[in-house]
Amino acid sequence: MNIIKNVYVFYKDGFSKMTVGKTLWLIVAIKLFIMFVLLKTFFFPDYLKTNYSTEEERANHVRQELTK
Repeated sequence: MNIIKNVYVFYKDGFSKMTVGKTLWLIVAIKLFIMFVLLKTFFFPDYLKTNYSTEEERANHVRQELTK
């Protein structure tokens, strides 16, 4: 338990004393949000749901593509 506490205190002190780092972490978080939420939503539609109506058809398509 002491090791976990030491690691927690280490990171807590490090993040609380950051000045430029907080801004950089905010930029990283915004970029990740843009990549995984906005880009996925608008540029990568759900191919299986749009082209196949039932779960069985989707499963057959995936099976055929994997065994090619």
